[in-house]
Amino acid sequence: MSIWTRIADALTALRNGEPLSAVFDRLRTPPERTVAFTIAVIALGAKLAKADGQVTRGEVAAFRRIFTIAPEDEANAARVFNLARQDVAGFDLYARKIAAMFPPRDPVLVDLMEGLFEVAMADDGFHPQEEAFLREVARIFGLTERCFRCLRARFVGDVPPDPYDVLEVSHDAPIAVIQRAYRNAVRETHPDRLAARGVPQEAVKLAEHRLRDLNRAWEEIQQGRAA
Repeated sequence: MSIWTRIADALTALRNGEPLSAVFDRLRTPPERTVAFTIAVIALGAKLAKADGQVTRGEVAAFRRIFTIAPEDEANAARVFNLARQDVAGFDLYARKIAAMFPPRDPVLVDLMEGLFEVAMADDGFHPQEEAFLREVARIFGLTERCFRCLRARFVGDVPPDPYDVLEVSHDAPIAVIQRAYRNAVRETHPDRLAARGVPQEAVKLAEHRLRDLNRAWEEIQQGRAA
């Protein structure tokens, strides 16, 4: 059964007139968390797409870069997007319901933030209202300022990311400690690890971007230490 079929089942369980945000109250444990993750990215992404006042084709298309959506599953994905876009509930309600499903700074919440940055940058610009939206979501998720700054630098690209921020190590850490942090981060980025914590197979493309940035950070630190 595909993730989209399971999402359709979750939506069917909503009572008449019940908002999409209510679905998270029923999706607290594995394997339902994979359904919750997918709905969360689409729902918050739909809210984010409206943050700058308009929903562009690029922002809608961004979901295709995050998720693999077969033609027969497009209707279910579109239904989630439209339900979230039409829901009068604010994005902060969605963010709080999602945050309640995981411990603060849980890796899944970082995975989700990466998906949201992907949507924000889909129209080749980063609007101040989009930044305010993402900062508030990160705050609700319990992410640190350093984590947010690193994500912003990686995706927005107006300032180069600090390689030490990417690996979450201090600038004066011994090289052996940094290498261990790098290896641990790479291991956590493996698709099997993502799947184990609730990221659906359809969204493992998120790991490709992160792995590239981890490798670049490690190379930059090595080169800087050797200079």
